[in-house]
Amino acid sequence: MGKVAGPGSDQEGATQAVMDRGLAQALSADRVRFTLALAAAKGAGAAGRLLNIGGGTSFPGTVARRIDPLVLRKVVAASTVGKAAITGSNGKTTTCRMLAALAQAAGVSVAQNRSGSNLLQGVTSVAVREADLRGKMGARLLLLEVDEATMRRVAPEVAPDMILITNIFRDQLDRFGELYAMARMLEASVEALPARGSVVLNGDDPLVASLAPQAAARRLYFGLCAEDVGTETPEHAADTIRCVRCQHPLMYHRVYASHLGDYECRGCGTRRPDLDIAVTRVQESPDGGTDMTVETPAGTVRLHVPLPGLHNVYNAAAALGGTFALGALEPGSAQSALARLRPAFGRLEEIKAGGREAILSFVKNPASYNETLRVILQRPGRKHLLAAHSNTAVDGEDFAWLWDVDLERLVPKLGSLVISGTRAEEVALRMKYAGADRAGMWVIPGCRAALDAALARIPPGEPLYILAGYTPMREFRRIMQKRGWVPPFWEE
Repeated sequence: MGKVAGPGSDQEGATQAVMDRGLAQALSADRVRFTLALAAAKGAGAAGRLLNIGGGTSFPGTVARRIDPLVLRKVVAASTVGKAAITGSNGKTTTCRMLAALAQAAGVSVAQNRSGSNLLQGVTSVAVREADLRGKMGARLLLLEVDEATMRRVAPEVAPDMILITNIFRDQLDRFGELYAMARMLEASVEALPARGSVVLNGDDPLVASLAPQAAARRLYFGLCAEDVGTETPEHAADTIRCVRCQHPLMYHRVYASHLGDYECRGCGTRRPDLDIAVTRVQESPDGGTDMTVETPAGTVRLHVPLPGLHNVYNAAAALGGTFALGALEPGSAQSALARLRPAFGRLEEIKAGGREAILSFVKNPASYNETLRVILQRPGRKHLLAAHSNTAVDGEDFAWLWDVDLERLVPKLGSLVISGTRAEEVALRMKYAGADRAGMWVIPGCRAALDAALARIPPGEPLYILAGYTPMREFRRIMQKRGWVPPFWEE
């Protein structure tokens, strides 16, 4: 009988050597796959920009993930960059731009998906774009706008240090589900934050403020405490005006937009939390922007935001809260950081359109539509309107929300009306019930023909207001880009 090899024998050593070689080969292959994913993604982005077919906002991420499904996790792990995720129904793109400006003014270099490509491919694209071929990012902050429904997939891969939730409104019910379903998905990401992390929540939104009360992360609330704006009761289209805990109707001391405001439940005692970032004064400025005073833990901040509407007041407050949570808020530099801010593409974007003026607005749910209408109705003159909506996967099939938009307030001031998109007939029906003269509507499904017809109908010196869902908005900008009226959206 031969000897049995014991511990430390030559046979065991040989076996271990084979295992070590196998592990080294696997690690080497994994490293090659990772490097190849980064190189291919960078090539795809460069090709997209060269051919003017998208600017590398999402396709590079698709390419990288096809080669290495773990590429986003690996880039994040290879870098010491801080990570912030901004999500919610409305205001994500503008809040991200504001937060980036504030952080950069404090000397923090920022990498972000500035174009608003906020699905998993877009988030991956910005990470691989900013990383070198070793996977290391040079920026100090990775700032990500993240689609609400995508947050549950992005958060485990990015492991954010901070999550900011702007609001939760009824939006694309066929894709997101109802409000509480969306809240539960976001809540899971908040609960996963470590104790060293932060969550910045809209305290004026009863649903957002209630998220994950037992989460370990530090909580910061932003909102408004201004008596010079707002109303006493919620509008009819308000989404959630019952207590999250007991479903008793909420009592509002002040309402600022939809269901956002200073609320209290007389049933169980739930009330708006104390605000860490509180806007105490709001005043419209002569240039159409907003002057605001904000109390923060870092001191009083006085801002001029060159963007109209209370929704941008909320965006600025959210950005201040996010910047403070990241330790980058410098009140002295905040004023200059936001003073030069321009609207994100499609957000009340003023465009010189072949000798005429067009104002392009992305509207996707009752809250965003009604707030945009409020801004438009504050401006003088008749309203020449091009309304365009479609029912693609990214727009959503459900258009029942259109009946909660306050179009009745707009119709008496209409100067002309052109309707476009794949849902043009449904929009025309809604306009008819709002009081618009059916004989005075032009229904033109094609975006190019609709844009030309709408511009031709406006008198000199009067603007065309374009209210569009996501797909028509991108189509209008593509047409305008080809005509030289706007730069590519990824260069904005």
